[in-house]
Amino acid sequence: MKKGGDRYGMHRVIEPKGVLPQPALRVNNSMDEIWDNEILCSVKTLNIDSASFTQIKGEAGGDPARIEKIILSIVERFGKHKNPVTGSGGMFIGTVEKIGDALKGHIDLKEGDRIASLVSLSLTPLRIDKVRAVHTGTDQVDIDGKAILFESALWARLPEDIDEKLALAVLDVAGAPAQTAKLVRPGDTVLILGAGGKSGLLCGYEAKKLCGSGGKVLGVTVSDAEIGIMKQSGFFDTIIKHSAADAVGLYEKISDATGGRLCDLVMSNVNVPDCEMGAILTCREGGTVYFFSMATSFTKATLGAEGVGKDVTMIMGNGYTKGHAAITLDILRESPFIRELYGKRYC
Repeated sequence: MKKGGDRYGMHRVIEPKGVLPQPALRVNNSMDEIWDNEILCSVKTLNIDSASFTQIKGEAGGDPARIEKIILSIVERFGKHKNPVTGSGGMFIGTVEKIGDALKGHIDLKEGDRIASLVSLSLTPLRIDKVRAVHTGTDQVDIDGKAILFESALWARLPEDIDEKLALAVLDVAGAPAQTAKLVRPGDTVLILGAGGKSGLLCGYEAKKLCGSGGKVLGVTVSDAEIGIMKQSGFFDTIIKHSAADAVGLYEKISDATGGRLCDLVMSNVNVPDCEMGAILTCREGGTVYFFSMATSFTKATLGAEGVGKDVTMIMGNGYTKGHAAITLDILRESPFIRELYGKRYC
């Protein structure tokens, strides 16, 4: 067992030296020997980030065999699953195989525990020995493989009362409903773009609960199937079918729906690019735009807001916020609708 590993995993970086594992081009994914401040996990399932899986699926023409080949090539090239187009990764579920001596007894984890990683695959050393199944409808890939979690890594022990595939699916987007819980205030008008997707419905539930009877939740999607699900959920006061990439058209519809007031909080949960201005234009002056989507361009958002003279607070909040795993798993326990829907979809 090697000693002297960096807390954040810089000892695994191959290229370029001196950077953290996430922005690194390549990392060392050898599992023959671990550092004493690492956690070695056997991996059962990958949950690929939605923006990343959508891009890969499009490149592969929806063919599972080609999707498998692309995923394997990414890991072979980079030592991790960091999509070179989107820059995003995903997360995994697996079993703790070995805990480094420097961590053993100092963390609330033991060998044999079943966990979900809460850090991106875009920084996680990963080895795939075999792809067992590609689930094109759920963005999940069953594999035989191993991964390394660094000393600074976040993880969650898989709950006994929730199916592991279901837990993986919602934990992958745990940052979104947790940020919703932080940002929504009673009486707020909240707009969710991509509202019928996995993270969008979770945010819709949380927003409806927190904005109260004096508030309003609007949901936007381009999918007729998602509109049906959104209506059944009861989370949305207004449902609009429109592309978030059509910023001016969306602004006009939201302006009509809110009597020109626009929205206190806009949440972008889309998985496609060029939706920044749709989120910004529909937010009121002094309001907040939360970009959960990994398809978001920081440059397009900041320069776009400047270009239209919109004074809004913009949060790039795809990742970690305290308590996000617990908040998200509790939604499954609280909402029979989401638990049944996602249970059918992901289990």
